[in-house]
Amino acid sequence: MPLVSTIPNIVRLTFLVIIAFLLLWVLVAPGCMTFRTSDEKAIKSFAGKGLDLKTVTIKVNKNDIHFVSVGNDTLPTMVFIHGSPSSWNAFQSYMEDPKLLSLYRMVGIDRPGFGYSGFGKAFPLQDQSRLLMPVFDKIKNGKPIYLAGHSLGGPLVLKMAADAPEVFSGIMLISGSVDPALEPVEEWRIFMDKFPFRYLLPGSFRPSNTELIYFKQDVISLVPDFQKVICPVYLVHGEKDNWVPPGNTTFAKEKLVNSVKVKLVMLQGGTHFIPWTKKKEIVDELVEMAEYPLNNRSTTSVIGKRTPSF
Repeated sequence: MPLVSTIPNIVRLTFLVIIAFLLLWVLVAPGCMTFRTSDEKAIKSFAGKGLDLKTVTIKVNKNDIHFVSVGNDTLPTMVFIHGSPSSWNAFQSYMEDPKLLSLYRMVGIDRPGFGYSGFGKAFPLQDQSRLLMPVFDKIKNGKPIYLAGHSLGGPLVLKMAADAPEVFSGIMLISGSVDPALEPVEEWRIFMDKFPFRYLLPGSFRPSNTELIYFKQDVISLVPDFQKVICPVYLVHGEKDNWVPPGNTTFAKEKLVNSVKVKLVMLQGGTHFIPWTKKKEIVDELVEMAEYPLNNRSTTSVIGKRTPSF
């Protein structure tokens, strides 16, 4: 009898503990997993390698847009666009790379809603393109400007090159998702975007979830933009990417009918995380982007098999 009488108390206590944990998590979650580095810490990190990192925040339609730059201001510019969730420092090792520093001034941008660009507020792809375009007025130096975007940053650089074809001299999509037919449905994201569940998502995962809901339509709206891209396009993808299927590159190559050069580079054994696991191969392609003469030939390379086919 005493044991039976204590059961409701145990249930009540368990319920109160769960509620207390959830309330605590709601308070703590926004500050977890932000995937961003303060300007002060980043400047110090680059200074330790003898590099002068410049940090800038501008206002665009009342939204903060934050970016950093490093390297010789008289060189062509390579702009890195991160995926979801993340921030500019996903490409920090590239911005410290001596080979790339000899060819480019490099810029890392926090996409809207991430890093220090209005953290937490998600935007559709078209709005992201509009919000980021004023950055290029700030950094232009009369030399070519190139874009490299990873994952969701891939379709964004494509969108930007379509919106302003006169601005960009070349773009690189790294593990980019661009084929509507290959985009997963992920209905659970809509559920997690509703109150109160969205408040359970930590840090960058909250705006990431929302923008990925937008992206289900964005990737469809992006299709007509392929023909507006005229600059060289590099499609770099991991052969074993289970997050964004390699078939996205085939779709992109077929749609880029007006690009003066399309190069498909399939990295053998590569996953969705090739910016970090296949950095050398990607750096080699970024170097070629700066040095390779423009032509009309489309190419396909399989890195690692020593059997490129054209």
